[in-house]
Amino acid sequence: MVFLKMPNKGFSPLWPIFCFASLSTLRFARGDLSYSFPEEMNRESVIGNIAKDLGVDQGRLAARQARLDFEGSRKRYCDIKMNTGDLITLERIDRESLCGKKPSCVLKVDLVLENPLELHRVSLHIQDVNDNSPKFKKSLIEMEIRESAEKGNRFSIEEAHDADIGQNGVQRYILQKNDNFILSVDSNRVELVLEHKLDREKQNEMNLLLTAVDGGSPQRSGTVVIHVTVLDANDNAPVFSQAVYKATLPENSPLDTTVIIVSATDADEGVNGDVTYDFGHVSEDDINLFSIDPKSGAIKVTGVIDFEETGSFEMRVEAKDGLGLTSYAKVIIDVTDVNDNAPVIYLKSLNNPIPEDLSPGTEVGIVNVQDRDSEKNRQVRCSIQQNVPFKLVPSIKNYYSLVTTGQLDRELVSDYNITISATDEGSPPLSSSKTVHLSVADVNDNPPAFEEQSYSAYVSENNKPGSTLCSVAARDPDWRQNGTVIYSLLPAEVNGAPVSSYVSVNGDTGVIHAVRSFDYEQFRSFKVHVMARDNGSPPLSSNVTVSVFVSDVNDNSPQILYPAPEGNSFMTELVPKAAHGGSLVSKVIAVDADSGQNAWLSYHIVKSTDPGLFTIGVHSGEIRTQRDVLESDSMKQNLIVSVKDNGQPSLSATCSMYLLISDNLAEVPELKDISYDEKNSKLTSYLIIALVSVSTFFLTFIIIILGVRFCRRRKPRLLFDGAVAIPSAYLPPNYADVDGTGTLRSTYNYDAYLTTGSRTSDFKFVSSYNDNTLPADQTLRKSPSDFADAFGDSDGSPEVGFSHNIFLIVLHFSMYLQAVQTGVSSFDFNLP
Repeated sequence: MVFLKMPNKGFSPLWPIFCFASLSTLRFARGDLSYSFPEEMNRESVIGNIAKDLGVDQGRLAARQARLDFEGSRKRYCDIKMNTGDLITLERIDRESLCGKKPSCVLKVDLVLENPLELHRVSLHIQDVNDNSPKFKKSLIEMEIRESAEKGNRFSIEEAHDADIGQNGVQRYILQKNDNFILSVDSNRVELVLEHKLDREKQNEMNLLLTAVDGGSPQRSGTVVIHVTVLDANDNAPVFSQAVYKATLPENSPLDTTVIIVSATDADEGVNGDVTYDFGHVSEDDINLFSIDPKSGAIKVTGVIDFEETGSFEMRVEAKDGLGLTSYAKVIIDVTDVNDNAPVIYLKSLNNPIPEDLSPGTEVGIVNVQDRDSEKNRQVRCSIQQNVPFKLVPSIKNYYSLVTTGQLDRELVSDYNITISATDEGSPPLSSSKTVHLSVADVNDNPPAFEEQSYSAYVSENNKPGSTLCSVAARDPDWRQNGTVIYSLLPAEVNGAPVSSYVSVNGDTGVIHAVRSFDYEQFRSFKVHVMARDNGSPPLSSNVTVSVFVSDVNDNSPQILYPAPEGNSFMTELVPKAAHGGSLVSKVIAVDADSGQNAWLSYHIVKSTDPGLFTIGVHSGEIRTQRDVLESDSMKQNLIVSVKDNGQPSLSATCSMYLLISDNLAEVPELKDISYDEKNSKLTSYLIIALVSVSTFFLTFIIIILGVRFCRRRKPRLLFDGAVAIPSAYLPPNYADVDGTGTLRSTYNYDAYLTTGSRTSDFKFVSSYNDNTLPADQTLRKSPSDFADAFGDSDGSPEVGFSHNIFLIVLHFSMYLQAVQTGVSSFDFNLP
């Protein structure tokens, strides 16, 4: 038993290169492998070592998915042992059943290695073993020979059949020694030759032992007994018209189709000349495919003729006359191929799923197409008819590479059903198809995309912490973790504080919540940046801006700046007795920290001593006389003013306004009775002390003052720049200067007024810069000459100026103390 490994060092340079699904380029087979081994080996017998012969590490065979593909047969005769790389048999192999009488029996096998893909052709040469003995069709051959047969007459004997070939087939025949016959053997026939004439009277029958011997080792043989009956008369055996008959038969021929008619003649007459036909040695498979008419010699089809199973038939035909003389002829039937086999498509390898970022031209699979027909009938064209980004590229022999032709996008098409069609060149052509399902694996190539370019959230101030502001949503068309979106806030600051102290975002839903309560008066809007990130590797993200707008809520009551709210101080206005209807008496000044309609203020007199004497502007807060002041009107007038905003619900504040109808302070002896607060009595003591201190101060610097006044004798003088001068710093920074909304108008400038605690002090009236003011003589005017006329300063003498200065200092200081009591943070002293 000999094992032969015969590597084929030559290969066709026209073989193309193809790729496998692992995206590696297919390598040329480094040489076809050829193994010779005897038939009938035991199961799992080693034929050779694939790994060693290919120079591949045997540990890599399993990783590279080494396998054998048998061409044109579903039966597997051998396989690869992955742990050793040995090529082993899977079952006993019978050369005779595979190849019959063919001189060479070769199995073609494709050896496929993946990662990278390699294809090697493996030829398995099955060597014949002398496992079959020569065998005659019958164990006993009956022959009848007339005694009149002449010396040298020949009588044909059916040859022995040996399924083995070559040296293992029949090599010679041995005839048992006898007195009458010798054996004649040539290439086509075995004959008994009459060496000595027969004498029926001496011996009417005899038995001859014929032995057929093959040339195998050990040698095998088969025997047949030839029983010869000696008769009278029949001197001639049938003679065929041809020694060898040849016929051509298309496969799939219908039953009872006549293949050929054999003919033999016999020179004898009567019964001795009647010839009958029969098959000689025919295999068990062939006997079911053909029949012969014993009278006519017509050979007909009785079974299915398949070219792919057997391409030719060879059989012996026997002609026998009535008395038993026989002759033999050979019949050879060649089967012609008919295109009766459609191509068969085999998917040898497929990378599934495939990533969507494959570059065009990448191989993703290997397809093998086989057609069992021959010649043109097995020439196959393979293609893809669909509009898909794949094509078939012809590769080695009948292999095709499945190649991408364009960029794949899983978000557009996630699965492909590729129909591969194969058509042969027969007439008519036959075709078949196979559908290959390919899935596209996701690659994180899409960042999350927000549904809107920007978002706006509106929230009322004083909201509850944790309340929902808005929701952002981003979509990622990728798959699974590549499409899972997580939301987060980008680091930033709002009013110097981290944005996370104002809002938070739900990482899963994108819902934005308020972390704290917002105050419209502190800030009205701010922006946050939300990032949407997927869970891919590497992750992709996108950002969006969310603008948060805080809307105003009416949560601030109006704040009265002038007069001070009741309970803190009592501000008194002096109304001339000659005031006419519509004269401006005073003004209530109020502001509201809210905005919009929540800061629209309206003024109302809710209570007054004389309801018909005074009115207040609903939107301006100006207090005016409704009619002329009468002598019968009460000197002391008390007004309670309510200031309301326009919010829902409305908020309000009240203040008290004290008015004295008089032309000068000397006429008001009861002035001190207006105040009932003990603090006012203390204030009087403070005023006396202040008067003494200021007088001392002026006596010390009187010379300086006289000098200054001498140099500036004609210089215009004013007692005050204004009434109650409300510094701008006292107003909140976010109060708007809008007419009619309750805020302070710039066209008015009011002077401060004395408190009710000083009855002996002079009093100063409201001064307005518009034309609709009181016409009282005591009211301060803007020009220095008006001021001089009111106080009798005609010459500007130092004495009068000094007296006036004393009065101004005491008056201002008293006003300062009153401001201290009422909580005014600053006061404006302006000396002329």
